[in-house]
Parts: sequence; C-alpha cells; structure tokens
Amino acid sequence: METTRHFTATVYIVNDGATALHEHERLGMTIPPGGHVDRDELPAEAGIREVREETGLEATLLDEPDPIEAPAGRPLPPPRHQMLYDINVHDGRIGHQHIDLIYYANVSSRDISPADGEVAADAWEWYTRNDLLESDLPEDVVTLGTEAIRAAGPGL
Repeated sequence: METTRHFTATVYIVNDGATALHEHERLGMTIPPGGHVDRDELPAEAGIREVREETGLEATLLDEPDPIEAPAGRPLPPPRHQMLYDINVHDGRIGHQHIDLIYYANVSSRDISPADGEVAADAWEWYTRNDLLESDLPEDVVTLGTEAIRAAGPGL
C-alpha cells in the first residue's frame, strides 16, 4: 500500500488571551481552524482562508518573513511548527497522512460567524491558557494553543 500525503494548514487564532477551538464532528476531536492547501494556494494563504471560512474572522499571522533579495523568489511566512499526522491506518499500515503547517495569528474579535456549510458558531469555544491546561484535550492541542497565546502577547 502506498502512503498518500496532503499538505494542510492550521491556524491557532488568538484574541485577548484565548484561542478558538471547535469540536470536529467527523474526527471526534477539538481542534483549531484549518484544512487542506488547495493546488493554487500557498500554505499561509490556505490557513487564512480556512480561518475566514470557518470563523468569519480575518487573521493576521504573527510571523512575517524577513525580506530577502531574490530576483525570482520571495520569502513565505514560516509556520511555527510542521507536524506529520497519520490519518488512515489499517492493519498497521499508513494509508494517508497530513503534513500540517501550523501558524499562529491574532484576530480582532471573538464574534464567530462561519460561512454557510461550515461548523456552526455555537460549536466554537474560546480557551484561555488555564482552560487549556485544565482540559482533557489532546496534548498537542494544549501545547500549541498555550504557545500561540503566549506568542500573541497581551490581548488586542
């Protein structure tokens, strides 16, 4: 069996010392906004698009690249982390993986208003650092969420 891999982009959005997570019905886990990088997108663009579609909020990435003179190139916003997640595993064989590029961003509001067809607004919850540390969420979500809150600094 060949393992297929897709690139995904995840964005931990922060407002006033909290990050927004939602219960993903199909996956059965609580996660931040994110999804697949489309063929015509750069990873950071995909992450910002996913935030807009899933929450209705405009995200501003915390990390912008330093300018580099390159006649045929340009720097891209660096992800804070890159993770490899096994998505489909059958009889110990990995069928599909996501190469997830994880970004941190600020948003200016907590007013979530998803696009049609997205997860309902009431599925979202804002978690402070203490909320995350006291939760039973997966360790990676707690670690990345608390790191995003710390990186975003004092509330907007």
